Amino acid sequence: MASLVDRLRGHGRIAVGLLFNLLVSICIVFLNKWIYVHHGFPNMSLTLVHFVVTWLGLYICQKLDIFAPKSLPPSRVFLLALSFCGFVVFTNLSLQNNTIGTYQLAKAMTTPVIIAIQTFCYQKTFSTRIQLTLIPITLGVILNSYYDVKFNFLGMVFAALGVLVTSLYQVWVGAKQHELQVNSMQLLYYQAPMSSAMLLVAVPFFEPVFGEGGIFGPWSVSALLMVLLSGVIAFMVNLSIYWIIGNTSPVTYNMFGHFKFCITLFGGYVLFKDPLSINQALGILCTLFGILAYTHFKLSEQEGSKSKLAQRP
Repeated sequence: MASLVDRLRGHGRIAVGLLFNLLVSICIVFLNKWIYVHHGFPNMSLTLVHFVVTWLGLYICQKLDIFAPKSLPPSRVFLLALSFCGFVVFTNLSLQNNTIGTYQLAKAMTTPVIIAIQTFCYQKTFSTRIQLTLIPITLGVILNSYYDVKFNFLGMVFAALGVLVTSLYQVWVGAKQHELQVNSMQLLYYQAPMSSAMLLVAVPFFEPVFGEGGIFGPWSVSALLMVLLSGVIAFMVNLSIYWIIGNTSPVTYNMFGHFKFCITLFGGYVLFKDPLSINQALGILCTLFGILAYTHFKLSEQEGSKSKLAQRP
């Protein structure tokens, strides 16, 4: 009875974590797009604000004894910190240069890329039917991108880089937490300032720092408040991503992302009046079909594995 109660509590915590991630993830997409469209705040500078606020938020958390910091060798976290920069910067650049629909649909490619990374780099195996679901997912993304009336080649380059780096980042987060025996807050607390320092060095080479369009430029109070709010929500997103991947898996995180996929697409067309052609709609349906088939097969296989374990003497 006690074990059943513990399992239910564990499932309840995961459900709350997933719901929280759903809300803040959708909010950060719309808020960042609003900042880009209506205020023109520079991308890397906004990402730097996100990282600094994330580190300050974690500093407050550890002072409140929510978690205990753990010293880690910088060399063991360097690649993760670098991929964190690339993950956020390229994803935001994709959002800035694409419609929300194309931005969100391109992110669906994260699941196929994660499977490829785990297959070739970690020798994990996936069934044939799982592999076949990657065909409609990929085909749908290509259809939507090709027929997007606001197609932006640079935006698609950023989207592709974002997918690659995001996939690496999500796989490494789970691996590093187990390898270094740290929880999500401990890892993010150590890695966030490293990522901030990397961006602090990079920003002056790519964006103005002072004057019009610079991070310390003459911004309106409303723009600064929006940027600060974006940083706070980004902290919540980063923390929830670490928590979910650390307590489940990269694949589970991406399966849950399908809910965000649908809601974000709908919000983009409603809030930002993004155009939608019939061929784009077919692409979206094709990708959704692949995603749902993937989810169904993955859950079936997991249930089958549990049944076989339960039947063993």
